[in-house]
Amino acid sequence: MTPMTANRFVRCSCGRLHWGAHGAAGLLLCDPERGVLLQRRAWWVHNGSTWALPGGAIETGESVREAAAREAWEEADVPRSAFRALSASVLDHETWAYTTVLGVADGSLDARVANQESAELRWVAPGDVADLPLHRDFAASWPHLREQLGRELVLVVDGANVVGSRPDGWWRDRRGAAERLRDRLGKLAERGLADDVAGAGAGPTWKWWPRIVLVVEGQARGVEPIEGVDIATAPADGDSHIVEVTAQASPGDHVVVVTADRELRSRVTDLGAGIMGPGALLRELDA
Repeated sequence: MTPMTANRFVRCSCGRLHWGAHGAAGLLLCDPERGVLLQRRAWWVHNGSTWALPGGAIETGESVREAAAREAWEEADVPRSAFRALSASVLDHETWAYTTVLGVADGSLDARVANQESAELRWVAPGDVADLPLHRDFAASWPHLREQLGRELVLVVDGANVVGSRPDGWWRDRRGAAERLRDRLGKLAERGLADDVAGAGAGPTWKWWPRIVLVVEGQARGVEPIEGVDIATAPADGDSHIVEVTAQASPGDHVVVVTADRELRSRVTDLGAGIMGPGALLRELDA
């Protein structure tokens, strides 16, 4: 149950009342076949009878991703295992903020009205969303949110280049060094990455939970994947394999390659990928 300290209205600096002492969060689910999942709010709730997202107040100590997932479960019977969170956009009023978590749904997800705060749930084609009587804030955010529907940040990491950027004795155990990098990348995949660091181009109010591909080669072969980090083992030339991995990304995704190699940078930017330097990545891992 949401603590009373969190479950209340806040007088915002914008002059309006908003729900949630710690802010609020909602889940925008996308299914390529069905569209986006919208909720028609019950007539008696704040801004009732409008269409928006399953969402609500963030509980004390709760992350925005946890809050969005919990609210989707409570209001729309959406289990956490039925979707993957890709990104988040924050509407920040300084004294209050609303975070929209964007995710991709499992095709078998069968959402349903789960409590009295929802009057109806419906999968709506993105082109038809603006035709509905939308919640005022969702209507204002929708054009920007629509641009990122279903898109993910794919972080392709040149393992040899990143490990070799710090003289910490990595050459004595290349596989062990790659495994340590993998483990740190796993924590980053869970924590997320701000858009201004990733360079995905969505804007300063966005963050991403990236799909990370660590490319290993040579004596680092044999590294196993972990949750949040896929391993791509180069059969020979590591740079060529990074180019292949970059080319295989889904059209429309934000692909960022982490490397300092100038020739490799040129090859992947020709494919439309962005670039992050090893130093920028290591600073994020150290944070």
